[in-house]
Amino acid sequence: MSSHYYDSKPTVGSERGEVSIDVNGERVTYSTDRGVFSKGEVDFGSRFLLETFVEPEVAGGILDVGSGYGTLGIAIAKTSNRHVWMTDINERAVALSKENATKNKVDSQVTVVQGSVLERIPDDLRFAAVVTNPPIRAGKDVVHQIFEDVHRVLENGGELWVVIQKKQGPSAKKKLVELFGDVEEVAKRKGYSLFRSRK
Repeated sequence: MSSHYYDSKPTVGSERGEVSIDVNGERVTYSTDRGVFSKGEVDFGSRFLLETFVEPEVAGGILDVGSGYGTLGIAIAKTSNRHVWMTDINERAVALSKENATKNKVDSQVTVVQGSVLERIPDDLRFAAVVTNPPIRAGKDVVHQIFEDVHRVLENGGELWVVIQKKQGPSAKKKLVELFGDVEEVAKRKGYSLFRSRK
């Protein structure tokens, strides 16, 4: 059986690389490897979210769910003063996130944990915003579970930002409306939609 980026222990051999992007005038560089999502470049959906994301008015930290090698969380930490939690099920991605936090000098500003959805996020934590480029290949049930769990950990007035391919957009939008009562399509570009829901 082949290894997927949403497996907890990738079985594919290591072949490290490095990618960089510019976010709000800051250069962010990431170490990558086989067995993690989008090893060869920062994927379009994540770049789209980072280019469009606006910090919420609510005070508090930010959570990146399905953080991979730290694409969203580390860039947001580097361009804001907020503490960022990152969680991913993939142990190789988590190790890379920790390395990339140090590489980009934000290791004191981020907390990286390994677990499925929010299983390693302390129950008493609440966040001003959650960002996610959800693992579509893991299936709709997993994506909807992410939406349900993050609704619980958002502060009142906190925001969930989701970037998703348009073909998955209608079912994602329906679920977000069910949970939040409303959803805004902030932008759309090249087959992707960016949704924001406010608690």
